[in-house]
Order: sequence, then C-alpha cells, then structure tokens
Amino acid sequence: MELLWVGAAYMAGLVTSRLYLPPLVGYLLAGYMLNIAGVEANETLGHLADIGIELLLFTVGLKLKPSSLLRREVLSVGSLHLLIVTLVSALVYFSFNGQVTGGLVIGVSLAFSSTILAIKVLEDSGELSTLYGRDVLSILILQDIVAIGLLAFANNKQPSPWALCLLLLPFLRPLAYRLLSASRDDELKLLLGIVLALAGGALAHKVGISNDIGALLMGVMLAGHVDIDDLSKKLWGLKETFLAAFFLQIGLADLPGYDEIIQVLELLSLLPLQGILFFALFLLVGLRARTAFVSSLALMTYSEFALITSNVVVEARLLPPSWESVIGLAVALSLAIAAPLNRFSHRIFSFMEPRLVRFERKVEHLDKLPSSIGGTEWLVVGMGRTGMSAYLTFKQQDTRVLGLDADPINLKNLLADGRRVIYGDAEDSALWETLPLEKIKGVILTMPEFEARSSSIKQLKNLQFAGNIGTLCFHNDEESELYRLGATFVIHPLIEAGKQLAEHMLASTCKVDLPEHSGESM
Repeated sequence: MELLWVGAAYMAGLVTSRLYLPPLVGYLLAGYMLNIAGVEANETLGHLADIGIELLLFTVGLKLKPSSLLRREVLSVGSLHLLIVTLVSALVYFSFNGQVTGGLVIGVSLAFSSTILAIKVLEDSGELSTLYGRDVLSILILQDIVAIGLLAFANNKQPSPWALCLLLLPFLRPLAYRLLSASRDDELKLLLGIVLALAGGALAHKVGISNDIGALLMGVMLAGHVDIDDLSKKLWGLKETFLAAFFLQIGLADLPGYDEIIQVLELLSLLPLQGILFFALFLLVGLRARTAFVSSLALMTYSEFALITSNVVVEARLLPPSWESVIGLAVALSLAIAAPLNRFSHRIFSFMEPRLVRFERKVEHLDKLPSSIGGTEWLVVGMGRTGMSAYLTFKQQDTRVLGLDADPINLKNLLADGRRVIYGDAEDSALWETLPLEKIKGVILTMPEFEARSSSIKQLKNLQFAGNIGTLCFHNDEESELYRLGATFVIHPLIEAGKQLAEHMLASTCKVDLPEHSGESM
C-alpha cells in the first residue's frame, strides 16, 4: 500500500511540476485518483500526515523573529488584511444555522496565504532576501501565528493546568543550542530537528494542547541559533515529503460533488479580491506599485493552514464533513492559479504598469528609486561575494564605483562598513530609466538568477546604453544567450576559478624550481 501511495504521489507530482505547477497539487490529485480507484487511507497515512504538519509548524517557529514582525508595513498590511477578511467572514457566515463558529473559523483561515508556495516562488527567483521578499515572508509568519491561535480555538479542548509548563521551554534554549552546535554532521542536525519537533508535539499532547502548537513552540525555542538557516534547509525537503501524505489523505477522504465544486468555484472567484486588498494596503503604507503588485501576487493564494483548520473544525463538528474536500480542492486550485502568475509577475507588471502606477501615493516610498548617483562611473549590481569582490577591485583602482542591491539587510551592513551602496532591484525597469546611464562606463551584473541578468541586459540595450556590460553564466547555454542580448563580457565562475587555481600552482612551482636551476648554472 505504501508503494502505491508514494508511486501515485510521485507520478502526479512529476506531471504537475512539468506544467510549472506546485507538486502538492499533484499529490491532491493523486489522492482523488486513488479514491476513485477504491483505495482507502489508513492510520499509517494519517500518522505520516501528522508528522508533516508538526515539521511544518516547527520550521515556522524556527523563522520567528520579533524584529521582522514589528516593521510598519508588516504590521499594517498583515493586521488590516486579517481584520477586514474576518469582518467580511463574520457577515457572510452569520446566516449559518448554528454553525457560525465553524464558518467564521474557516472564513478567517481563508485569509491566510500559502507559506509553501510563496517561499518556493521567492527562493526559485532569488528574491527571498529582497525588500518585498522579506515583507511577504514576515506577513506569512504573522498569519501563521494567528493560525496557531485559531487552531487552539477550533480544537475546543480544555487544556490541562500543566499546559503552563510549556512557557518554561525558553529556559531549555541553552541546552538546545548546545545540542545543535555539537551536532556537526548533517544527518545529526536533521535528526535533532525531527526529535525536537516530535518532542514538542508529544509534550503538547500530554497537557491537552494541539501537537502542532507544541512543535511550533519548540521551533521558537531554537530560533536565533547561528546554524538555524542550515537546519531549516535540511528540514525543508523532509517536511515536503511528509506533507505529501497530508495532501494524499485529503484526496482519499472524500470526492467533491456538484454542490461542493460550485462552492470551490465561488471561493476561487474571491481570490482576485484578496489580491486587490493586499495591493491597496501595500500602496497605503507607502510602497511603489511594482513592489505592491509582486507582493500581492505572492500572497494571493489560500493557505495549507486552511486544510489543517478545516480538518479540526470538521472533527469538532462545527461544520459538515463536505467542507474538508471543498477547502482541499480550493487550496490546490488556488496554488495552481498562483504558481504561473508568480513565475511571470515582473512581465505581467510591465504590461500593466501604466495603469497601476496611477494608484501610487505621492509620498516618500519605502522602496524609493535612487534620486542621484553622483559622479559614479561603474555600477556593480548584486553585492554578494562576487559583487563585493568586483566593487573592492574598482576601489583599489581609485575609480568611482557604486553598488546596488535589493536586500535591505545586506545594504545596512555594507553601509555600516562604509561602502557606497544604494537600494536597487535590477528587474525594475523604472530603476534603469532613472539612472543617468550616459555617465556610466560599465555595469557588472552578478545576480545568481539568469532571468534577472538577461532582463537587465535587455533593459540597458533598450535604453541605448553604450558602456560595457559584464556578467556571469552558470550553464553553457546561458553564455551564448547573454552575448546575443548584448553582454560585452561573460565569464563562468567555476571555469575561471579552475584556470586561476592552475595558474597559481604553476607560478608557485616555478618559484620553487628557480633556485635549483640557478645553482646548477653556477
């Protein structure tokens, strides 16, 4: 049976991923197909699904940083969005016969956006560390915190007095930190993460609280460790694997009928309103139309948390069982719609830009474009290790160089070190139109994403930029395309590293051999 589940999930996930859709859409479809074939879920699948949810909540806890949640745009947009959707949900579900509580919980949970899809989209595009990427991630975490409270409310269970002991978990942080630091091997770090997530769930269950909340609190306890990003990455793939069981379970539970499909379509019709609301709120706090648009698209989904809360609400008999399949299909289809939209979000905005910029507020934007670059002669776009190396080389030659980066944290650190850098997103066409390109001798593009590098070259050439354009390539097929678009110099970092390593080795060998030859000649 396990082979059938895993095989079906893999094949369906493979097909959907080739269609540029999230694999989890395929997992849900696999569940429906197995349901039609007469296959039933059992306790093993349910247990695997529970582990997936606990790992999901644990990784959310690892990312919790109060400082990221206290930014004005995060609190304003996240809180106002939840408040507005909650009020609308209360009005819509007020007519439910004796099911107002369940309807309200489902309504509020549909205000949450998919953490899995948003992070996947931002990571794939390399925009997780940009200004809008950090805002989206912080809003998702704020939603996750509210979702945890909603789960506790929907569970409708009386916790044990011993539940207060969970507040003592922060006192175990030094021990947890020491264990993580001592776990130098990758597999040990992964096992420690699993142990802590399951331990948190088991401890919470013992005191009458949802396992999910215990896993989240255990993640919060570990947050802040220097190796936490490494641990999160290691847990990501494992969490996704176990969550496949959760989506399979939804599909195997029940097939939606005609009435349920109509309800699903009604829920999907509300998605554009969700996107418009986010867009309006982002503009309200002072973001430019472009940042507001791409952020809104990333958040215009229904969350996997809605699946969890619907399961809890149905088990508590606050809503009929049919709602579980309705929410499951609505979440899957919302992800299927959002995935391609996010993939081409920058192109879509370029097409709609003349209409959308009219709604921008006439204020000092948080993501403002540079008003002046002084006497800059050289631009380095992307101030990572490669960009920083290029920047320092220019500085050593006593040339006027300026660095651009879209990561506000990186910019803050570079400015503190006395570097001459400003905020700038290379895929923003308005950035290049604002810069006085006629004064610039050359631009170096070091962004890791091919789309960002190629798009920047296109925009520079469209603006008749006459200077040199240097960039990187990481695959053989990229080099010819970048030259075709107008790049002056293209290097492959790994190939260049190999050449330099060989040259240094040969040079050092010659220096060692030189005295011997001179001695023989004497």
